[in-house]
Amino acid sequence: MIRVYLPMHLRRLAGCGDEVHVEVDSPVTQRTVIDSLERIYPMLRGTIRDYETSSRRPFLRFFADGVDISLESPDEMLPKSVVDGVEPFMIIGAIAGGC
Repeated sequence: MIRVYLPMHLRRLAGCGDEVHVEVDSPVTQRTVIDSLERIYPMLRGTIRDYETSSRRPFLRFFADGVDISLESPDEMLPKSVVDGVEPFMIIGAIAGGC
């Protein structure tokens, strides 16, 4: 069971708490975790990844074991701590702005 932390706007859309649990078959990657998340919460489709390209949406970042993995391949294995459920896979809303 993979723990997934969601930012507030995705929690509201999905009607869930800040952390959800998803069952993911091997391999456990960004892609397979988000695939499972979107199966359970279909209203999240298109909010985390682009419909056509499956690319991560701008202003969302992915973290695993405290490390920003947003720019890594979506098919790279997640750390053992995430796979074992010790640490969550985190989807964080990035902050942008100016003066």
